[in-house]
Amino acid sequence: MRKLDEIALISRCVLADDRNAFGTLVEAYQPALRRFLMNLTMGNADLTDDLAQETFIKAYLSIRSFRGLSSFSTWLFRIAYNEFYAHIRRTHDIASPDINTLADAPLDSPHTIDASIDTQAALAALSHTERAIVTLFYIHDLPLKRIASVMQLPQGTIKSHLHRAKQKMAAALTDNPDNNFS
Repeated sequence: MRKLDEIALISRCVLADDRNAFGTLVEAYQPALRRFLMNLTMGNADLTDDLAQETFIKAYLSIRSFRGLSSFSTWLFRIAYNEFYAHIRRTHDIASPDINTLADAPLDSPHTIDASIDTQAALAALSHTERAIVTLFYIHDLPLKRIASVMQLPQGTIKSHLHRAKQKMAAALTDNPDNNFS
């Protein structure tokens, strides 16, 4: 979505309480937000749906507080991360990879399924913070500065988490006798 279109939609939401404009924002950002949450929840589709819905509800209710200091997507990802983290604190639920979700996904070949399962296993070796940073950096291609804004951490801390996460993922993939890297 173009920045100008995004600003116009946000303005319509704030000034006229235009639900259709917010619906357009939801349609534009829902796929990326769901991908982000799906990685954080380790493939738990039901939890991803719940967190995405809560994120958009909170965004709609607090859109007047959006100041435009960061992009709308950064602000939205921060709300999503806060919702995920609040869920973890509330339930003490540590998501485990949902292999059935991965196996049911439309993929090109058995090798793609294996790679997806290996990726999920590697992500499972990470802390929630590391998983969020890896997802934002590698899957959503966000620069470190925007990740720091989403995570509300200094860029140096983001770099450290990213470095440790890469080491943990490499160790998880190396230690897994079922992977196909040998």
